[in-house]
Amino acid sequence: MSLISIEELERLTREKLPFARISKFRVEKLESGRATVRAPYSSEFLRPGGTISGPIMMGLADFAMYAAVLTRVGIVELALTTNFNINFLHRPKPGDLLAKARLIRLGKHLAMGEVEVYVDGHEDMVAHVTSTYSLPP
Repeated sequence: MSLISIEELERLTREKLPFARISKFRVEKLESGRATVRAPYSSEFLRPGGTISGPIMMGLADFAMYAAVLTRVGIVELALTTNFNINFLHRPKPGDLLAKARLIRLGKHLAMGEVEVYVDGHEDMVAHVTSTYSLPP
């Protein structure tokens, strides 16, 4: 069971996470230690060459990981990224992005997880992320 609801996370996003709000990131699913979030396609996400830019994928993955962490610790606004590693695997075609995050380990001070990023409707992962979050005392 998630310690935060989609409605609570949406409220937090509106009030405290302007990048996610401006990018229109939407939470699709929350489970204990897992989150699926969507970036609805916008032509503003494209970089030269007609591909979705890396910063959009990175922001979406970081938001998904934050959501996954909150499913286990509740609303802790000061949980923050301490490490973020992304591997871009395939050129993402224009379309909605889906980020599927899952916690690998939740400790007293750190949360570690991974995120898989896909273009909706395609099975090839376009990016893989590992991330660590610091949890306040």
